[in-house]
Amino acid sequence: MTEEYGVKKYEYVSVHIARFGGARSEEHRRIIDERAAKGWRYVGFIPAVMDGYGKIKDMDLVFEKETEGAWN
Repeated sequence: MTEEYGVKKYEYVSVHIARFGGARSEEHRRIIDERAAKGWRYVGFIPAVMDGYGKIKDMDLVFEKETEGAWN
């Protein structure tokens, strides 16, 4: 999903945090690297789903990019 506000665009990418037997999720790193290669800047994350113990199960990664012609 991409939203545009003023001179910046924001993109939100949902990531599911799956852990099995202590394995770590590496998906977030791949997504951040892919977006960076396309000119997006990672600005943070928003927990979207948490379990009853406060563990994040799903999160939205937030990316930012200048809109074309923003300073023209």
